[in-house]
Amino acid sequence: MSGRTSYGISEELLVRHLRPHEDQHLRSTFAVVLSEPLLLTPESLKVSINSTQQRLHLQWHVHGLTSHQELKMVFQIEISRIKTSNVIWAGKYSTVVKWDQVLHWSWESELPLECATHFVRVRSLADDARVPEPRLWSRWTSWEEVDVQNSLGHDPLFVFPQDKLVEEGSNVTICYVSRSPRNDISCYLEGVKIYGEQLDPNVSAFNLNNVPFIRKRGTNFFCKVNESGVIKGIVLFVTKVLEEPKDFSCETRDFKTLKCAWDPGTDTGLPKYSSQSYSLFESFSGKKKVCEQRNWCTWQLTQDSQETYNFTLLAENHVRRRSVSISFNLTHRVHPMTPFNVVLENISATNASMTWKVHSIGNHFTFLCQIELHGEGKVIQQHNVSIETNGQYFLSELEPLTEYMTRVRCAAANHFWKWSEWIGQNFSTLEAAPSKALDVWRNVKSVLGSRTVTLFWRPPSKLHADGNILFYNIVIENLEKPSSLKLSIPAPANGTELTLDQGSYQICVTANNSVGTSPTSVIVISRDSGTEVVKEGRVQGTEDGFSISWKPLSGDAIGYVVDWCDRPRDQACDLQWENLGPKTTSTIISPDAFRPGVRYNFRIYGISTKRIAYLLERKTGYFKELAPSDNPPVVISNLTSHSFNLSWKDYSLDSQPGFIQGYHVYLKSKEEQCQPGFEKAVLSDNSVCCKHKIDSPEQKTFLVEHLQPESFYEFLVTPYTSVGEGPHNTFTKVTTPDEYSHILIHIILPMIFCLLLIMILCYVKTQWMREKCYPDIPDPYKSSVLSLIKSKENPHLTIMNVNDCIPDAIEVVNKLEGRKIHFSGAKKSLTETECTKPVYLYLLPTENYSSSGPCICFENFTYNQTASDSGSCGHVPIPPETPPSQVGLLTSPENFLKTLEKNYVNSLGEISARESSLNYVSQLALPMSGDKDSFPANPPVSEYKMQMAVPLGLTSPSPSENSSLSSITLLDHGEHCR
Repeated sequence: MSGRTSYGISEELLVRHLRPHEDQHLRSTFAVVLSEPLLLTPESLKVSINSTQQRLHLQWHVHGLTSHQELKMVFQIEISRIKTSNVIWAGKYSTVVKWDQVLHWSWESELPLECATHFVRVRSLADDARVPEPRLWSRWTSWEEVDVQNSLGHDPLFVFPQDKLVEEGSNVTICYVSRSPRNDISCYLEGVKIYGEQLDPNVSAFNLNNVPFIRKRGTNFFCKVNESGVIKGIVLFVTKVLEEPKDFSCETRDFKTLKCAWDPGTDTGLPKYSSQSYSLFESFSGKKKVCEQRNWCTWQLTQDSQETYNFTLLAENHVRRRSVSISFNLTHRVHPMTPFNVVLENISATNASMTWKVHSIGNHFTFLCQIELHGEGKVIQQHNVSIETNGQYFLSELEPLTEYMTRVRCAAANHFWKWSEWIGQNFSTLEAAPSKALDVWRNVKSVLGSRTVTLFWRPPSKLHADGNILFYNIVIENLEKPSSLKLSIPAPANGTELTLDQGSYQICVTANNSVGTSPTSVIVISRDSGTEVVKEGRVQGTEDGFSISWKPLSGDAIGYVVDWCDRPRDQACDLQWENLGPKTTSTIISPDAFRPGVRYNFRIYGISTKRIAYLLERKTGYFKELAPSDNPPVVISNLTSHSFNLSWKDYSLDSQPGFIQGYHVYLKSKEEQCQPGFEKAVLSDNSVCCKHKIDSPEQKTFLVEHLQPESFYEFLVTPYTSVGEGPHNTFTKVTTPDEYSHILIHIILPMIFCLLLIMILCYVKTQWMREKCYPDIPDPYKSSVLSLIKSKENPHLTIMNVNDCIPDAIEVVNKLEGRKIHFSGAKKSLTETECTKPVYLYLLPTENYSSSGPCICFENFTYNQTASDSGSCGHVPIPPETPPSQVGLLTSPENFLKTLEKNYVNSLGEISARESSLNYVSQLALPMSGDKDSFPANPPVSEYKMQMAVPLGLTSPSPSENSSLSSITLLDHGEHCR
């Protein structure tokens, strides 16, 4: 019968599963196996720690295997914490065990090893196919204790782990260890207090889940003993997660060097820990290279290198490893170098030739090159061409006098991998004659028998100018008379003004540059141009602009033109026009320059085959209507006690912000009831008034009726459009008169008229009576008396001289108070208060007076006015050298008259109106010395010798004994004084 070992292994089965070369050896020892059990228990278990990595390192060996014997075994490991019964981890470790081999295994703890005592034990199981069933576990090794706290020192508080490095998003356990049991320790993570789990009286643990990356300097954690103030803490270094390299690829540019590149992703480096490192490993050759750069690495190729490569890129940091692999054929990863020596040759107005060179890679290596032509910042041409060493391409269909940029790049033609970098060159084509006729239009105005024609043209675009436009030629040809006129307008003008008569003209316009002339643009001005009258229609603008349609021209038309002003309110309205085809009867004018509240006028012309423009229609409208911005001025008329009339003028069409549809009349009063035709309305200021709506924009008057006499009203007239009405600004105030005031007016006005008529008649009558009763004083020089004097001896006799007569009397009239009349040598003076009636001073001739004839003086009472009103009166002063014993140089009448004549003019103005009045004194003309005998007894009073005005203040001194006058007589005061 078959025996069994102490481990229950059948001897027969054991021999059956042994390898042939072991068969002989085992057979020799078989007797020993049968007699003694096979000892496969782990022995010599030792446990060490790595505080930085928080790992337990185990090592042991297995006894019982013979020399050179190998056996596959499974080891079961258990780890306990704090006490042996508290198993926190159990697992298996499988390996092939050799004779006398020391086995190693490590385990990383999530709890810092310093925070608790750990226990470890191991047992084994032969898991080899040569060992028959049943396979039994060996006995456990004894518990191996690991206690780090005994070596911490004597500080009262410790925090672990120290300088821990973890990845962002991982879980971390932190603990503190105190030398004595305490309950006054508080812990903080980034200044925020946290609470943990107490493992024993001296240890508490804190589980931090999904740790975030805060800063490269680390995350702060500390604990504080509240009683003593002892603080202990750690820095938890959190790094970004190491990413797998992206876009890993390798390529060659010259079959000498292979360059591999990749996207490293986020840098995981920290101040205390370096960034991730990269290395290349090629599996076919078995070579490995550590890369110096984070995102690329070079690999040297040899002449006999293989065509296929298998690279593995390994990325690693202090926490983990990442790897990525690629496999490729070298000829499929060719990235050519940049072409060089790009040259543009044979440049004309429309063509150019381009050449370039490439770097040679190998014999018969074909390149695919791409050429791009750029103009105005965009690609306008693109071409591909295959070459080996040198490239050439002919660029055509270019625009004259245009700047271009051409560039080229190349790639492998057989196995495309990547394009090379671009290389480019700028060039400009030459000028050419303008290729397109100008877009020409006109505006015609008839003024006083002539016409003002304003020509407009749009400068040719760069595409059609083919160069720099220097000037514009204009040829004006009279179609009725064989005459023409040529004008040259320098660029950059886009129009000119012409003055033409009422005839028909053909105008030709061309653009010129340094090479040639553009095709001719022709426009015809007919006799009727500028005088057309058509009906105006309305058009409404939208967001897309103005949609305009018209009836086609009767007869053949070569096209249509719609013109308008972009700025109709400005003097320079900026005329715009749009040319349309002969089949077009509608268009949409885009709203690029249109503004709300502006009235735009459109004219539609049809162009005949003779190039004559016929005005077909007019359109007017608003891109967007607005409410009126102001109200019309209103005039009040026919104000009565019960009504008044309102009238206003129309707006200017250009100033209207929309089509006026009517008017609103607002009326305010103290009454709550509205007049007939009015309705109540609430204004923007929440005030209530009455409103009447006028639907017709043509109505400019309104009669406000049914009012109360002597009442106060306020009114406002505002227009309205389809958008809204004008502002509710200042109301005009009006007060109705009394009910009977108009009757009084009808009575008072005729009375006033009659009174004025009577006054006018009285004035006219007064003038007539004055002329009849108080005629003007005749002018001696113009008197008819002169014609009566017929003197044969002296035919030139006209007027008496003052020396021929002396006055007989001086009258003092209306002498005022306060003035005295002094006479030389008199003891008494006569005051003005004593004399209010005229005082007459008669001067009588002396006895020895030897006059040849009588001198008669008389008073003319028709002339009597104050000195201030007389232009020829004044005081006649008495000469101061006259002796006081004499009567004022009146020793003779001649001396007195000489004194009057001498001082008459000089004394004008010296007597004020309040001092004296003047009395006009006349004398009869005396016969000359030669006619003494012929003096009549009764001289005629119609002949005057002299007229004079004597001032009232003139007086004569009182007579004395030695006076040469015979007497001086003052009239009785009772007769002439008041």
